[in-house]
Amino acid sequence: MRGTPSPLRDPWDVLVSGPAPDAVRIGLAVPLSGPLALTAPSTLDLAVLAAEECTEAGGVSGRRVELVPVDSGRAPEVVVAEAVALRDAGVFESLVGFHTSDVHRALARAWAGRGSYVFTPPHEGGRGLPGVHRTGHGPTAQHAAALAWLVRHRRATRWVLLGTDYVWPRAVHLAARQSLAALGAQVVGEALVPFGPGDPGPLLDLVVRSRADAVLLSLVGRDLVLFHREFARAGLDRRVVRLSGALEENGLYAMGGDATGELYAAMPSFAASPASTDEHQLALQERHAQRAGASAPVVCAYARSVHDGVRLACSLLAGGGGGRTARSAPRLARADGLTFHELPAG
Repeated sequence: MRGTPSPLRDPWDVLVSGPAPDAVRIGLAVPLSGPLALTAPSTLDLAVLAAEECTEAGGVSGRRVELVPVDSGRAPEVVVAEAVALRDAGVFESLVGFHTSDVHRALARAWAGRGSYVFTPPHEGGRGLPGVHRTGHGPTAQHAAALAWLVRHRRATRWVLLGTDYVWPRAVHLAARQSLAALGAQVVGEALVPFGPGDPGPLLDLVVRSRADAVLLSLVGRDLVLFHREFARAGLDRRVVRLSGALEENGLYAMGGDATGELYAAMPSFAASPASTDEHQLALQERHAQRAGASAPVVCAYARSVHDGVRLACSLLAGGGGGRTARSAPRLARADGLTFHELPAG
């Protein structure tokens, strides 16, 4: 709410001031630096909104909710060292995180059995650990229906798989190979590259040499934006279908949008238009606009997931167990200029 103190607290200020008997503090591990930092403004806005909503609803056992940010855009070992040190010092009691899955894996191992850790974006799959709540979708659940739609409706049968070389893209590529084989489509090229910025030239050459008619992208954030820019500059956007599992509104704005009709994304949610049937998303956007004003960052899929993750963390701290977390179904959406339009699942 405007005029009320922000629930965001600096971790070092909290260390100096010590515990607050009337507050419960949740660590907020979001990327304030690195390739996903372009999503930070909207993610912080929606996390703050969730904390305020929880406090207005009575808080956690009567205590207000505060958030203590940790920059999860850094190397996994750095993020883990800081988060664990702050937890051990009593700065926060649980953790909500949105970050790459290499950071997630490291944090999950450090947190297992030592309190709740809610990880909110699409994840790499595999077995969960005690106390770790993954609210996103695994690679097959996120991508299989989108791949099937594109094979059937866009005749996309020759695929190149391009991603960053860490655990989530590797899992996405494995799941995509299985899905595409079942659809009678081919994987004609594959590459995994380090976090950038790097030279997209070799990736574009691979698309051309392999005579691909579709590309599955598991690059993220800034690296994904730079690839899309160069892809369009090379003229490939007019004849090669692109599907991304990590493209949201911030990235779409940063790359300048798309008017070819051949750019698709598979994410659990997108900012809803007035004609949307997603009542939860529409209500969330309205509350966000009331709190932050018309100039607020766009509500993206990552931000929405963190909002729901903070709400879940509050429920867990209150002893509610969280129940079964409601998850938005993965969607296939086409970029139309600077907006997404959801496509039918069939």
